[in-house]
Amino acid sequence: MAFRWLAIAAAGLVAMAQAGPASAYLFWFQPSFSGGPVVGDEPGLGLAMPKATPAELKAHMLWNMRAGLNVAALQCQFSPILLTVPNYNDLLAKNAVELNSAYKLLEAYFKRTGGKTWQKAFDQYTTKTYNGFSTMHAQLGFCETASAIGRDARRLNKGKLTELALNRMREFRNSLIPVGDMIHARRHIYIPAEQVPPMNKQCWDKKERLKSQCAVGRWGMAASGGGTAG
Repeated sequence: MAFRWLAIAAAGLVAMAQAGPASAYLFWFQPSFSGGPVVGDEPGLGLAMPKATPAELKAHMLWNMRAGLNVAALQCQFSPILLTVPNYNDLLAKNAVELNSAYKLLEAYFKRTGGKTWQKAFDQYTTKTYNGFSTMHAQLGFCETASAIGRDARRLNKGKLTELALNRMREFRNSLIPVGDMIHARRHIYIPAEQVPPMNKQCWDKKERLKSQCAVGRWGMAASGGGTAG
């Protein structure tokens, strides 16, 4: 009997694992951090970029995604299966041209808006952007999301990294909000109450079958369908 229950429990754990996303490693049921595409000037995506052009905003999003994946490569090494280090190294090697173009656009933005102290402003922007992805309480969600984004980046052709940043940056930022495993989420299960048939002797025949006139709820269906009522 004990072996049987252990087998059932193991089967349950396997079923739970299969029910979750195949790409989730740190959760049984991964939280949803999903968010729609962005332009780059929406609140909560990083530092404000006043008077930035559409091209500069795209560079801003790409640089934010790069910074986030860099932080993940440092913070998420506790779980090598996430591949945050090789994902980031691949991103740098394969997308050097696109990343360099984004850097030049950001440099031009700070030269245009920062005056004589533009270099200091640019350096502060870089530091604050990196620090903005540092997390402890939301580390699992952040690392899981960074891993997924990094894997997607590896599958992309050259020149598509900015598009990925625009599509995934809201999700990336959402992952910085502490959320627990959804296996612990409160679920409301509604179980219909069965009506109990009368227990008095008049409702039961000699073979202990419920008489049709006493049937209630599902008992009535069973009695009429089975043809066993006396």
